[in-house]
Amino acid sequence: MRILHTADWHIGQTLNGWTRDHEHRAFLTTLCDVIKAECVDVLLVAGDVFDGINPSGEAQRLLYTAIAGFLQVNPRLQIVLTAGNHDPAQRLEAPEAVLNALGVHVLGTLRRNASGVDMDRHLIALHDAAGAPRAYVLAVPFLRQADLPGLPLGAEGGPEPAVTAAARALHLTMTKAAIARAGGLPILAMGHLTCAGGLESEGAERRILIGGEHAVPPEVFPPALSYVALGHLHRPQSLDGGRVRYSGSPFPLSATEIAYDHGVTLLDLDQGFAPRHIPLPRPVAMHRLPARGSAPLAEVAAGLAALSLPTDTPRDAQPFVYLSLLADRPAPQLAAEVEALIEGQPFRLAGLSITRPHAATVPQGPPPSLAQTTPEDLFQTAYQQIHGLAPDAAHLAAFRDALSEV
Repeated sequence: MRILHTADWHIGQTLNGWTRDHEHRAFLTTLCDVIKAECVDVLLVAGDVFDGINPSGEAQRLLYTAIAGFLQVNPRLQIVLTAGNHDPAQRLEAPEAVLNALGVHVLGTLRRNASGVDMDRHLIALHDAAGAPRAYVLAVPFLRQADLPGLPLGAEGGPEPAVTAAARALHLTMTKAAIARAGGLPILAMGHLTCAGGLESEGAERRILIGGEHAVPPEVFPPALSYVALGHLHRPQSLDGGRVRYSGSPFPLSATEIAYDHGVTLLDLDQGFAPRHIPLPRPVAMHRLPARGSAPLAEVAAGLAALSLPTDTPRDAQPFVYLSLLADRPAPQLAAEVEALIEGQPFRLAGLSITRPHAATVPQGPPPSLAQTTPEDLFQTAYQQIHGLAPDAAHLAAFRDALSEV
């Protein structure tokens, strides 16, 4: 029996206004190829299927078209899809009745009944190609404060943070209930959160704050869980000896992720639960110039020329480029020059940052009186504070012209 763990698709994401639908279509096609080539029995999607709580019609079409394609190459494929912090939980669950009939389980929220968590819904039997149950998955969507026992009451003062204690209690209770039902078969879990020790991606992942905490230790998942399939962190990585793993995002979602080895994770039940990373081809190239820090415009322009990008690439397949400039002239002037530089170029600007030199420390004390300063002195001080450099002769001349007309 083979299980494929993926997460953080972020369908519908845009980058500096550019749609990423082309990349998502390419990824979902490749994922379908992997499902077929690796004879996958179960597909786990651990949250952040969509990028926002109001996905467009096209984003939803991409998801459901992909699901249909997966089931065409393997009609017996089981899909378990849980919500992440980006997802519209209720909207994700809306077609649940239809999807369940196709072997697709969608869990957007943690459901409870009179006995506690609804285990009939959250514990799902996983079947092999012959239809025999071989394992169970404890499907847990992104947890909100109300989902954690004791936390709404402001529990604190124990041996560990209240959030950690509440998450530990919830997972322990659910795992005990799962063991009672699993009949000795292995139990996997799904989650969408930050585990302590995981490497975060600046600029793409929102820190999930509950009760002032944003990370829990991997030990909140009881040892009885053979494997924990996590989403939220976009770098593929394993914790707790590989038992707890982030499959990562399918392609870079920010400049921080350019160097990541994006892919999916395959588990072969017949060979234990050792995760195998399957790298995925990058649908669209992504560059950052310079690779680190910032540089003057001339150096960045030279780096762009060195990329030698083909000019006949369709617009939605053109590379993304982040530019990080060191300001050696006023930022508005520099931004205008960048706009002229990239006009008509065969790439898409993913982001532009302009770093100003550190301004000299302004001496502390009361501001000078009007008798002790002049309008031009005030202009020069303000210019220095805004742009990080002194005004040149042209700016001074323009100021004097404006002042003479007052």
